Amino acid sequence: MSGSTFDTTKTPLQDMLRNIHSGKMQLPDFQRGWVWDDERICSLLASIAVSFPIGAVMLLETGGEDIRFKPRPVEGAKVAPSKEPEILILDGQQRFTSLYQALMLQTPVQTTNLQKKKIERYYYFKMSEMVSGEVDEEEAILSIPADKQVKIDFGRKIELDVTTPQLEYQHDLFPVHRVFDSAEWRTGYQEFWGYAPEKMKLFNEFERQVIKRFEQYHIPVIQLNRSTPKEAVCLVFEKVNTGGVPLTVFELLTATFAADNFQLRDDWQEREKRLKTQYKALGSIQNDDFLQAITLLVTQARRQRAVEEGLSGEKIPGISCKRRDILRLTVDDYTQWADAVEQGFVQAARFLHSQNIFRAVDLPYRTQIVPLAAVFVTLGHEAKTAGTQKQIARWYWCGVLGELYGGAVESRFARDLPELVDYVRNGRIEPKTVQDANLDANRLLSLRSRNSAAYKGIHALLMRSGCQDFRTGETITMQTFFDDSIDIHHIFPQKWCNDAGIDESIYNSIINKTAISARTNRIIGGQAPSVYLARIQTDAHLTKVELAKILATHGIHPDLLYSDKFDQFFAQRGRALVTLIEDVIGKPVAQEGASFLAPAETTPQDEQEVWHEEPAWEDSAEPTAPQETASRVDNEAVIPAAKAATNDLEQRFHQAMLNVYQVAKRELNYSATYFLRMVSEFGGLVAARRLLAARDLSDGFTELYLKKRLDLTAEAQMIRPDFRVLFTPDEIAIAEKRLSDLGYRVRQ
Repeated sequence: MSGSTFDTTKTPLQDMLRNIHSGKMQLPDFQRGWVWDDERICSLLASIAVSFPIGAVMLLETGGEDIRFKPRPVEGAKVAPSKEPEILILDGQQRFTSLYQALMLQTPVQTTNLQKKKIERYYYFKMSEMVSGEVDEEEAILSIPADKQVKIDFGRKIELDVTTPQLEYQHDLFPVHRVFDSAEWRTGYQEFWGYAPEKMKLFNEFERQVIKRFEQYHIPVIQLNRSTPKEAVCLVFEKVNTGGVPLTVFELLTATFAADNFQLRDDWQEREKRLKTQYKALGSIQNDDFLQAITLLVTQARRQRAVEEGLSGEKIPGISCKRRDILRLTVDDYTQWADAVEQGFVQAARFLHSQNIFRAVDLPYRTQIVPLAAVFVTLGHEAKTAGTQKQIARWYWCGVLGELYGGAVESRFARDLPELVDYVRNGRIEPKTVQDANLDANRLLSLRSRNSAAYKGIHALLMRSGCQDFRTGETITMQTFFDDSIDIHHIFPQKWCNDAGIDESIYNSIINKTAISARTNRIIGGQAPSVYLARIQTDAHLTKVELAKILATHGIHPDLLYSDKFDQFFAQRGRALVTLIEDVIGKPVAQEGASFLAPAETTPQDEQEVWHEEPAWEDSAEPTAPQETASRVDNEAVIPAAKAATNDLEQRFHQAMLNVYQVAKRELNYSATYFLRMVSEFGGLVAARRLLAARDLSDGFTELYLKKRLDLTAEAQMIRPDFRVLFTPDEIAIAEKRLSDLGYRVRQ
C-alpha cells in the first residue's frame, strides 16, 4: 500500500532474542519495567513448545526526525550505554522480557509468585513428559528456585537437586536456557547414560518435538517505519498494548525529552509536590493538566508572532492543546514556560480560595484550572485588580453553573484563553463560555451530591456570599473551613424528612443543604428545625433575632424554619439560590416549569415603594430561654431604651441603603436591582455585612467606582459617623480599606 507507515512480517523468535541481547532491539524509556509472574512464564514457554501463537508484537524503526525516544535495554541484557538501537519494542515487552531471561541468560529469571512476591527461578523441561503427550505441557515445565534445589518440610529436606549438569542428566531435566544451544548438553547427557539407546531415543524425540519448535518458531511482527508521527505512536500503543500501563501523553513526552537529557518526570514531581503541599484545592491536578496549560501558551505565542509578522487567514496558526500539540512541545518550550505556568496554577489556587473552594474534593471542574492558569500567566499583574478578578469570576462561575467543563474540553480551553483575556482588556465581546452558560432552575432539584459540578459550585457560592455558621456566627473563611470541619449538610434533617413523608429526591436537593460545621451538624441531628434552633440558641447564647440574622446569610427565611414549614421553606430557599446564581453569572436563570419556586418579588417601579418583610416575631418581646442566667435577663431588663435605640439606628441604616439605590438610579441611571433585592430581603444591616464578607467586590461597587461615586457604596454608608456603631472594628477597617485603596477619602 502506497504511503503505508508500517510493514507486517514474521520473524524467527531466536533472531529477535539475539537482537535484544546485542542491543539492536531495545525498549523506549516510557515502557515501565514489569515482569510476568512465574505461572504466566510457564504458560508462555508451553505455548511455544507446542507451536501455539503467543500474539503479534509491534516494533518501531528508529532514526525518524519526529520520533526521538531515550532507549533502554530489556531487563537482563548487558548493553553498552552508547549502543543505539535500530528497533524499539512498542508492544510485547512482557513476553520478550520473560522469553529473553528464560531462554538466553544463564542467570535465574526475575519474576513473582501469585502473591506478587519477588522470586528467582530457573525453568526445566521434563523430557519424558514433554514427549509422552499424556500430560499438559505446562505440567511438564518445572520452575526451580535460584539455588536449583526444591525443598520440603519447611526447607529441612531436599526433594530435588539439579545443582550440577550430572544431576540434570540423572533426572532427565533439560534446562530451558539451553534450548538454542543444546549440542553440548546433549553430549554430556549421552555420556552420562553411556549412550543407552532408550536415553538417546528420548533426547532425539525431545529435540524433534520441542527444541526444533523453538528454533523454528516465528512471531508475527507489525513494524512502524521511522516516518510514523509521534501522535500515531501514542494512539497505536494505547490500542494494541496488551499488558502494561496505558501510555499517556506525559509518558511519551517524558521519553522524548529524555533523549535530550531532560528528566520531565522528575521536574514535574517537584512542581507537583510544591503545588499540592501548599494548596489543597490543587490536590487533583495531573501532569497532563500542566502540559496542556504550557501548550496553550506556546501556541498562543506562536499565533501572536505570526500576526506580528503580517500573516493572515489560514496562515495564522491556532491556539490549541490537543494531544498532537502537546507531543510537539520541545524541551525549550517546556523550560521557557514551566515556571510561569507553575505560578499560574498558584494564582489559580488563590483565586479558588477567594471563591471559597479550598479542597480538591470541592473543586467543581479540575479541567477548568487549565485555562484559568493560562489566563493568569497571560494577564500577569493585570489579573490582580478588583475589576479583572470580578470578570474572571463571572467567566468561572458561568463555566461551573452552566456545567460546560465536563467531557472533552480542549476546544473550549483554546477559545476561553484569548476570549477571556480580550474581555478583560477591552471589555467587548463576552467569552463564549459566558454566552453559553444557561442554567434552568429545575436543575436545582437534581443536584443532590458531589458528583455534580454545579452542586459543588453552589456549596462554594453559599460560603462566598458570607454565610455564617448557625452556632458560632462566624463567616466561613479558609481558616474556619478547616478548623471547624465545614461541609454541606441538610437544613431539614433526613430523619425528620423521612418521618414527615417527604420524598428523598426532594429533601436531598441542594435547596435543602447548606454549609455548616461538623459540631453544628451534630447538634442538628435528626431533629425538627424548631427543636435544634432552640438548642443552638441555648448552647450558643444567641437571641432569636441574632440567630435569625445568621440564618438569613444562608438565604433562609427564619419564620419558615422556626415553624417547620418544609414546603414553604423549600420554595423560598429555591428562589434565594436562583437569585444567588443570577448574581454571580450576571444573567437570568430560566424558570419555565419551575413551579416549586416561590414567586419572584417584583422590583418596585416607584422608588418610594420598597418591599421589606420583617419576621413576624422580630418586634415582639424576646423570649428568655430556660437556660439563660439571671444576670443576663436582668441586664436586658435594665436597658430597654438602649435596645430600642439600636433598633431605630438599624432602621435608619436600612433606609440609607435604600436611598443609595434611589440616588444611583436617579442621578446615574444605574439600577442596582440585585442590591435592592438583597436589602429588601435581608434588611440593610445584613445586606451590608454580606457584601463586606464577600471576597470579591460586588458588581455595584465596581460600577460606582467607574462612575466616580464611591460615596454611594454600602461601604461608604457603613463608615458614616452615625452608623459606625452598628459594625465591629474589623468590619469598619475592611470597609475603609476598600474605599481608600481606590482613592476615596475616608474621614475618621
